[in-house]
Amino acid sequence: MTRMASPTKWRVLAAILLIVAVLMYRAAPYIRAASLFVRAAHVGGRVEAFAKGRAHAVTVLPRHVVPTRTGDVAAQFYRPDGAIARSVLLVPGIHSMGIDEPRLTALAKDLAGSGVMVMTMALPDLQRYQITPRSTDVIEDAVGWMSRRSDLAPDGRVGLVGISFAGGLAVVAAGRPSIRDKLAYVLSFGGHADLPRVMRYLATGEETRVPGVENHPPHDYGVAVILYSLADQGIVPPDQVAPLRKGVEMFLYASQLTLVDMNQANATFENAREYTKTLPEPAATYMTYVNDRNVKTLGPALVPYLGALGADSPALSADRAPSAPASPVFLLHGSGDVVIPAAESVLLDNYLRGKAVDVHVLLSDLITHAEVDRTAAAADAWKLVSFWADVLNK
Repeated sequence: MTRMASPTKWRVLAAILLIVAVLMYRAAPYIRAASLFVRAAHVGGRVEAFAKGRAHAVTVLPRHVVPTRTGDVAAQFYRPDGAIARSVLLVPGIHSMGIDEPRLTALAKDLAGSGVMVMTMALPDLQRYQITPRSTDVIEDAVGWMSRRSDLAPDGRVGLVGISFAGGLAVVAAGRPSIRDKLAYVLSFGGHADLPRVMRYLATGEETRVPGVENHPPHDYGVAVILYSLADQGIVPPDQVAPLRKGVEMFLYASQLTLVDMNQANATFENAREYTKTLPEPAATYMTYVNDRNVKTLGPALVPYLGALGADSPALSADRAPSAPASPVFLLHGSGDVVIPAAESVLLDNYLRGKAVDVHVLLSDLITHAEVDRTAAAADAWKLVSFWADVLNK
């Protein structure tokens, strides 16, 4: 005959089960974040296979358009199986491939595999190598559109993740009155605090000194983007603007291809060099600087024209914006970033804290410029997992 457990034993058992349930609940974001890290870093082997096997199945839905004040903008949903508790708007930086960019699609799938509905949307001006106030408007309108859909935002709020220059713009948009209470959080991944300061860094290498943050020479990609933007500001005669921009576009596209197909990238670099031979002066000289990655010569030549970029607009820099976000702000940055210095996230952290914003910042050796590098120490991996666990718990 089976003996019945005493009431005391039942209470002890119930308490143990409750503790286990609480621990599992509290650990769940860390488990999801660890799985996200393993998949995003492509650590390989059984660990990655295990993480992929337990991730949510993800369906890439047909493309749609999001209405904004500047026109319809193409977007893509990545839907995980099961119920949707949170949706996220994921916005890439300056890249001509837009929502087709391989690293973006991979990140979107990895995030969706963590149980988050992801909508990717490229900013049209950033696809054209232009950083304009219109881009911030598009982010604002897209967040508003998502938050009004009960199937995407059951609680009326969404997450916002901006990569590279879209990260800084996302923080600006998050402070606007129309969406301040529509955001669960905003995450700037390798983003900027002050755009004029970053433009000057890319042109001169001059970087604000921040204790504990190393300074690095700027990447040639950034100064090529500046040349493209400023080509019509008197750098070359009017009839040379379009030909010069065509050459810079070839170089920038080749740079993007280095992450996809090196053979095609090298062929495109060679095409850019051959194209330079067809240009008149001074466009040919500027294009030669680009092809040679001669930042030290090209950058200073562009400094007198930087004011024409319009980068000082309060719509483009979080530390110049009229208001700060009401939601938590997460700032993730690669310690050795040479496109947007890591100091930008530290300075933005300090600025937002002065505005009483709930800010979380992490500079990681695991990240270059908005891309995971798996060679860092285990302690760095844990910090990154913990950071993402806080994000996924919002």
